[in-house]
Amino acid sequence: MKPSVKIYTISTCSDCHQAKRYFKEHQIDFIEYNCEDNPEYAEEVLRLTGMQTVPTIVIDDQVFVGFADNFKEITALLG
Repeated sequence: MKPSVKIYTISTCSDCHQAKRYFKEHQIDFIEYNCEDNPEYAEEVLRLTGMQTVPTIVIDDQVFVGFADNFKEITALLG
């Protein structure tokens, strides 16, 4: 079964763009939650991480803050 992938982003975040590009290039389905478009998404990031930071990536039940810093762990989870 494919993992559930969510990514919380803002438009000016280069790490967010890098993560989305990686997911698209590797045909990994994900749902994007733009925190600029909906303040509830920013509140969800705060609840998940204790801080307001993007990208916040949720794969199934695992939460990652940042893409480049967690690249090995994220790619290992996604196969």
